[in-house]
Amino acid sequence: MSKTRRSLCPFVPCEKCQAFFMQQDQKIHKLNCPPQETWSHNFVKNNVFYCNIENFTAEEHPDITYEKSHETIFLSVKVMELVKISKGEPVIITTADNNALVKKAWPVNDDNLMSAFLTIKAIELNQIKGCVTIEKLKCTTCIAKEIIVEPVEKNQREKMSLKLEHSFQRKMHEQIVAIGNLIRIPYYSSNLIYKIIDIKANDVLGRRLDKVTLSEESENKFYTVKYSTKWIITQISSEQEITKQTSPSLKSVGGYSHLIKELQQMISIGLKCDMKAFKFHVSRGIILHGPPGVGKSMLSEALLSEFNAHITRIIPSHLYNNNLNETELVLKDLFKEALKNSPSIIYIEDIENLCPKKSTSSTNHEKKILASLVTFFNDIQISEKNIVILAVTSKLDAVDSFLRKPRLFGKEFKMSVPTKEMRKEILLKLIETIPNSLNEDDIEQIASETHGFVGADLSSLCSEACYRVLGTEACFTSDNSNNILVSRDDFIHALTVVSPMEMKDFSIDIPDVRWSDIGGQSDLKLKLSQSVDWPLKYPNVFTKYGVNPPRGVLMFGPPGCSKTMIAKALAAESKLNFLNVKGPELFNKYVGESEKKVRELFQKARQVAPSIIFIDEIDALGGERSSSSESAGASVQERVLTQLLTELDGVTALVNVTLVAATNRPDRIDKALLRPGRFDRLIYVPLPNKEARMEIFEIILRKMGKMVCPNVKLDDLVALTEGYSGAEIQAICNEAGLKAMVDSGNPADENYVSKQVTMEHFKQASSIVIPRTHVDTLKIYDEFLNKPRY
Repeated sequence: MSKTRRSLCPFVPCEKCQAFFMQQDQKIHKLNCPPQETWSHNFVKNNVFYCNIENFTAEEHPDITYEKSHETIFLSVKVMELVKISKGEPVIITTADNNALVKKAWPVNDDNLMSAFLTIKAIELNQIKGCVTIEKLKCTTCIAKEIIVEPVEKNQREKMSLKLEHSFQRKMHEQIVAIGNLIRIPYYSSNLIYKIIDIKANDVLGRRLDKVTLSEESENKFYTVKYSTKWIITQISSEQEITKQTSPSLKSVGGYSHLIKELQQMISIGLKCDMKAFKFHVSRGIILHGPPGVGKSMLSEALLSEFNAHITRIIPSHLYNNNLNETELVLKDLFKEALKNSPSIIYIEDIENLCPKKSTSSTNHEKKILASLVTFFNDIQISEKNIVILAVTSKLDAVDSFLRKPRLFGKEFKMSVPTKEMRKEILLKLIETIPNSLNEDDIEQIASETHGFVGADLSSLCSEACYRVLGTEACFTSDNSNNILVSRDDFIHALTVVSPMEMKDFSIDIPDVRWSDIGGQSDLKLKLSQSVDWPLKYPNVFTKYGVNPPRGVLMFGPPGCSKTMIAKALAAESKLNFLNVKGPELFNKYVGESEKKVRELFQKARQVAPSIIFIDEIDALGGERSSSSESAGASVQERVLTQLLTELDGVTALVNVTLVAATNRPDRIDKALLRPGRFDRLIYVPLPNKEARMEIFEIILRKMGKMVCPNVKLDDLVALTEGYSGAEIQAICNEAGLKAMVDSGNPADENYVSKQVTMEHFKQASSIVIPRTHVDTLKIYDEFLNKPRY
């Protein structure tokens, strides 16, 4: 309060109307005496204070807490004397629109100040504008037995829970309320605003007053709230209907019929069976796990809507707040709510965030949360209530292993990446609401070409196909826009845009490389097709002969012989997911990180199978082990090699995943990596022979077209490039083309004429580009092919 206000003179009375006001308002009062319904100055008359509410600007009052300040009205001592109000007594504040609310009066340190103050939060909540009257609450209040409230904000859909009920009790205890009042309830990190629409009294007098019909001018009825007061939140029927309509049903989940039956059976046992009849432990905990986007949340929501049970949701991101101790209490309240409303299902989303795997950095708080969950499992067993806990996670390894004991979460169900048939079922469900012209063969093709796609990926694929149709001009201009259908071509285009989400960390843009772009190497192409394509296209033939498909294919040979290009052509031709890494990329300076990268690489490949892992320069990764590690780098390489060996033929099967590797130095690769069961097929990619060089030149000259002089003979070029690699032949052609461009002159000249590439240009280029593969290097490959490898 300012010093200017403190120095104001005392109140003066009006002999005509018996009102008290400030001396500075004397002239205004004489003009408006007696005061009208809307007054222009503050005054006290007949123990009622007529005033305008001002903001309480003091940061804190020494005798009152910040939270209580919002339920308090601040008045000067002199005004309190005139209105005959004692410190802490309840007063009625009546607004211009005849709404009444009750606050407790509290003096401020200014005896002469004729003003009333509320906090900004209180003014905004109760929407106080204009003139108000303040008087002492004289009537007797009734004890509220039951208060019914409704949410003010449309998106506010919290249901009454033990936690929310405790928030009501703590916030509203001993407050005096009336029907129509707005109240603010702190809940987690937000504030929920409700309007009181009905109040039922607890005592006989209150119930009698409830039955009395009062006129519009009669006083409001006021009620005192106690801890025992029951709070009820009304649910808007339209919102409930919308929620019901948007909840997925089991009919909308495609591809997982067997998993759905198992989950339904497990939940039914937990909710419906008489647990007293069993003298042995029956697991109530279920963990549903699988990669992100596979549809765990959708399936869980569909299961929850299937059973007529009370649902308690635990979402860790909503549960944690600044007060960590309160989080534990909230969790316990949610568990009590589930026990109270049996049969019930507790749904825990992302349980790895609630109970993460123990580590040296685990906090006391995390340990308490885990203890609370374990205690609740024991309470369920003791109470013999019908309760099921359904937890969902995409990181099963990150969940505390203690929870995965048989007496806790004893049942684990994996929602794996869908197979071809499952993808077909999911697609059929997705296109039910899309106008389309797809036939069964089209859906079969799309399902075949979406290796590694999960439900979310297939949904994105459908969206992309729809965007392509909606973006066409016909969709905006045609009168028959409703007849526009999504076609097979739209889905084929969408496949070039959408890729599996699990591939985003490893995938590359596979160039449009085909077998026809690679000259020669027909034997190599056949061997690779047999290793990768045949097991997928003709699995029955492999079963018939009792033959297992190769797990790994190693291509070795001189540099520039198209080993990397062949791997990319293999991926493009087979239309499989292609994970491309270079050996050195997997190394990390931190202990354990390199092995983790290898493990994650194979894990991703399994999830998006059928797939190809291509490791270029594998000699950097799988170098031969020494008898003693002489350096830290060598020990890291050995650990990575050990992890690679484990992934290739370890306990976890490598199904529909082929490892293709390339190297220029096969002699440096560890012998353990070369044995059958790891790299089953070792394919030598030699320098191109006469026939291969002929095909390479045909492919390159075809691209150069008419710019090649007719006198250039393929036989002469082949003879000119004996001992050259494919990359060096490409370099000769590029250099010859550059020579022809130089001879043609400056393209900016008016008389510029493009000259053709002649044989002379190729000869000049061959003198610049010389073969780099030494005879000693070729001997390394010959020795590797002929000597024993194990």
